[in-house]
Formats: sequence, structure tokens, C-alpha cells
Amino acid sequence: MPPIGVFGGTFDPVHFGHLRLAEEMAAAIGLSRVLFIPAGAPPHRGVPRTAAAHRLEMVRRAIAGNPCFEVDAREIQRPAPSYTVDTLTALRAELGNEQPLWLLLGADAFLGLPGWHKWRRLFDLANIAVAARSGAQLLQPDTLPDDLKHELSQRRQAAASAVCPAGAVLLRQMTPLGISATDIRDTLARHGSARYLLPDVVLDYIHEHQLYRYP
Repeated sequence: MPPIGVFGGTFDPVHFGHLRLAEEMAAAIGLSRVLFIPAGAPPHRGVPRTAAAHRLEMVRRAIAGNPCFEVDAREIQRPAPSYTVDTLTALRAELGNEQPLWLLLGADAFLGLPGWHKWRRLFDLANIAVAARSGAQLLQPDTLPDDLKHELSQRRQAAASAVCPAGAVLLRQMTPLGISATDIRDTLARHGSARYLLPDVVLDYIHEHQLYRYP
């Protein structure tokens, strides 16, 4: 049963760093598809600058040329806060207990995992693939919160096969692009150029709808 990747985030806006992470993880793990799931109301961070409908459409346009990538609107359509554990629970109910699922996380998100709602439950629902920049010592004990260190000590040696349904943790070094949505928003607010930081179709959409302009 081919593994499926789950990639959530505000995508405010989606950029080449997001797309490259998904591409490299898909190749490394052998993912049959990657579900991009824009957050509706993320409870662990501020309200996204841009309306959910715009963020969803930007993701749709950004991934349109990749047959491995799909957009999933379930979190935006959910009236309640966007908890990852709820999304994975719903996917597991739809796909069955044997379907290998891989939650794709950046290094910062992984280190903040103990602050997430029912975060230990995530390991029962999916494998976790962590993207780190080249040379990062992400999984060294002195860099991890104590709760995460304890959890990882039990799971890092779990079967790291791509066909394992859940419970494995995998660290992959990613191409260090150094692009952030915050920097893109700030650049656009100053009327600067964000070209080559995100796909042209996304940039065109931003200009068309005059997004990320301060009053």
C-alpha cells in the first residue's frame, strides 16, 4: 500500500520552500501523493493574514502541475479550530488502519510539537518526517524539549520503513532555500519584488487580489 504524505500549514502564502519540502520528502519516502491541507483557524498561532479561500486557491494554483500533489480543504471547511490530531483521525477513518501516513513537518514545527493538542496521539496516527536544513543537529538530545526527547527515545528506532502505518520518526536533510512566508508578506507590504520566491501563478494571484498590502 503506497504511503501518503500529509502537509499542513497556513500557506500564507505558499512558496517554493513548501513545494520543495514536499517534493523532496515524496522522493525520499516514496510517497504516492502529498495532501496539502491549508489550516482554517490554527489554534497554536495567530490568525492568518489572508482569508482561507485565498490561501486555498493559492495552494491549488501552486500544485496544479504536479500529479503527486493534491489539495485537501477539510480544515478550512471545519468550523472548529484546525487541530492536526483531528485531521489525522479523520484521514485514518477514511483510509483504514493499514494505510501508511507520513506527517511532514519543518524543524521548528517538530520542536514545538509538545505544545500541540493531544500531540502524543499523532504518533499513533501517522509517521512523522522532519525536514531539517543541511547540517542541523535537530535530533541531538540537548536540542529537544524533555517531553519530546522522551517520546523520541522510544520511537526513533521504530521501523522506519515507508510502509509502516504509523509511529516512526524520520529526519531528512532538505535543500536549504531559506524562504519564509513572513519575509514574503513583509516584502510585498513594502511593494518589493517577491519574484522567484514563489510560483508566478501565486504571485499573479496575489497582485490580482491585492493581498498582503497594509492599509
